[in-house]
Amino acid sequence: MKARIKTIRKNLGFTQADFGQKIGVKGNTITGYEKGLRNPSSAVINSICREFGVNEVWLRTGEGEPFAVIDKEDRFFNNLGKLGTSDNDFVINIINYLAEASPEKLDIIEEFMKKCLGLE
Repeated sequence: MKARIKTIRKNLGFTQADFGQKIGVKGNTITGYEKGLRNPSSAVINSICREFGVNEVWLRTGEGEPFAVIDKEDRFFNNLGKLGTSDNDFVINIINYLAEASPEKLDIIEEFMKKCLGLE
């Protein structure tokens, strides 16, 4: 499992400290997992899978694909749940702007975001 945790972290571009912070553990704990000095608890494994969309079977056994395939609706609710617990003013404001925007303004915002993210 140590190599799979490291693979996920590196593929997502996180330092050990940042990865750990996302799942509620310290960076040196991630170091221990990646070096095989300690094994993550089931709660930590669940946190990795939930936070980063990792396939739990793959993380535990190496079988299957690294990332869970989720449908559009589940992805939406997962992301909404993450955003709903944010104390970041930008996140709070953008959610409010989106929820209160007219359909015409949503079209403009969508086109702008696609351009910014290179999705066109």
